[in-house]
Amino acid sequence: MDLVVRTVVVFLLILVVTRAVGRRELSSLEPFDLILLIVIGDLVQQGVTQSDQSLTGTVIVISTLSVLTVATAYLSFRVRPLRPLLEGDPVVLIADGRLIERNLRSQRMTVEEVRAEARQSQIGSLEEVSWAILESNGRISFLTGDAGGPEPG
Repeated sequence: MDLVVRTVVVFLLILVVTRAVGRRELSSLEPFDLILLIVIGDLVQQGVTQSDQSLTGTVIVISTLSVLTVATAYLSFRVRPLRPLLEGDPVVLIADGRLIERNLRSQRMTVEEVRAEARQSQIGSLEEVSWAILESNGRISFLTGDAGGPEPG
């Protein structure tokens, strides 16, 4: 039972940390960040299993993590008010062709990062962008031109 409790605590800690770090940082990992995640994974494993190297302990930990992951996805799907907490909400970065500085600051992003993402989406300049939305997975969706559809009558 001790392994289950430690696994639940570590799972919740990881959930909180990934929300605090921010989606952009997680979607664009540098080599140092990747190494840091591997080290954190090893430290988490040591903290959860302590000195339990048994097959039973491993099965318990993996099963608990799997159940928590599926439960989190299910709760996110079924309980709409929990979705922003568990997955995050999309954030509008550009609306009607204008950068929303407040949203950039809240996501700890620079205009240069948005420009770089636009270039990777084959967009030459931000003036071409009607809407830019930071999705919950850390990617930016761009809508160019008249994204609102044709003008009425």
